[in-house]
Amino acid sequence: MSTEYDLTIIGGGPVGMFAAFYAGMRNAHVQLLESLPELGGQVQALYPEKIIHDIAGYPAIRARDLVQQLAQQMQQFPIDIRLKCAVTDVTGEMGDFTITTVDGQTTKSKAIIVATGSGAFEPRKLAVDGAEQFEDRQLFYHIPSVEQFKDQTVLVAGGGDSAIDMALMLEPVAKQVYIMHRRDQFRGMEHSVDLLKASSVKIKTPFLIKELAELENGQLDLTMNEVRGDAVEHLAVDALVVNYGFIADNKVIRNWHVTPDMAHRLITVDTEMNTNIPGIAAIGDTVVYPGKLGLIASGFGEAPNAVNQLMMQLYPERRSPLHSTTLFEKRAH
Repeated sequence: MSTEYDLTIIGGGPVGMFAAFYAGMRNAHVQLLESLPELGGQVQALYPEKIIHDIAGYPAIRARDLVQQLAQQMQQFPIDIRLKCAVTDVTGEMGDFTITTVDGQTTKSKAIIVATGSGAFEPRKLAVDGAEQFEDRQLFYHIPSVEQFKDQTVLVAGGGDSAIDMALMLEPVAKQVYIMHRRDQFRGMEHSVDLLKASSVKIKTPFLIKELAELENGQLDLTMNEVRGDAVEHLAVDALVVNYGFIADNKVIRNWHVTPDMAHRLITVDTEMNTNIPGIAAIGDTVVYPGKLGLIASGFGEAPNAVNQLMMQLYPERRSPLHSTTLFEKRAH
């Protein structure tokens, strides 16, 4: 309880990491609390090999590389980072919040920025009897390394951007890649769908997996039924990668004594990222407002907004610099 922070960032995904860095540029005394054992949030935990295309200045960057770059960026400032520290309660008011973490420790913070993404999460599982027995052998819900699928026949199940990205990532490494979706039309960005159709990835639509069986050679025999049709196909693969999204919930936040207003499990904010609780802002995938886009790039824009408006409330005598060069010049002097 002896340490009091200006800002506490709750959530160590890419957006929370950038918010912590920017708070450092404002000379804030800041701590970053992350519930997982490593930084990077869902991007690092579920999609470390995913290629991200919507980060300004990077034509393409692998998710794990983006997290590494953000970590290096934060190292320029004395940010207190605590991992495996889920926040179980927040009490108090602006200028005097008390934050309790799962290990029972408490810290004081003048203001808080919530960047928890969609909250606690787990992948949506394949709804096929007996599927769990193949998990982490032939059935996977994320790709920690594409090299593990080298020279294999792989089917990716899913129809969104992440599934398409996974299929395209695997294409140059695997022997053959298939992608299966329950609709004829994919839900990914148009450019990604164009790249998929121009690739060697074989498309199976509209199909659903109905049965799994292990063959004598260790491969999986997939039984795929046509949606709204009678066709049944069998496909032998070395690996099945399922990307049906994830189930997430910010229910922990709803248990705090100081609880921001929420709509459909997301925190409502104004144009300056303020919640209805003075001193608590929220950014990234955890927030909702008119026109909100669920992109990392959007969260990166929200972070400076949240940091600056909170610092202006905490220290109105400080003039807020607009440019990073000015911020670093002030720090140097």
